[in-house]
Amino acid sequence: MERISWNQYFMAQSHLLALRSTCERLAVGATIVRDKRIIAGGYNGSIAGDVHCADVGCYVIDHHCVRTIHAEMNAILQCAKFGAPTADAEIYVTHFPCLHCCKAIIQAGIRTVYYAKRL
Repeated sequence: MERISWNQYFMAQSHLLALRSTCERLAVGATIVRDKRIIAGGYNGSIAGDVHCADVGCYVIDHHCVRTIHAEMNAILQCAKFGAPTADAEIYVTHFPCLHCCKAIIQAGIRTVYYAKRL
């Protein structure tokens, strides 16, 4: 049996996280890695304590659901919340990040972005 690469492993983790998404429009997962260690993961969905789109529907303004937080931002905020530095980290995302997430990724000092699908 051939062993998967680290890149395949971390992308698989992102796909697994996407299964936790509560967004009915698109399920996205993100995994932040430093030195081959997972430091945070996130998926798109409602903010903690709010209702889920899967339960009450999406609240869409200008073609974007404003009820949810994106997977990349969720993972970055997990790092901030628990004190995990993001400088020189890598992020694995199931879909190409939006402009706002790209800016957050750059500002967080994440050096490399891997994505599985371009929308």
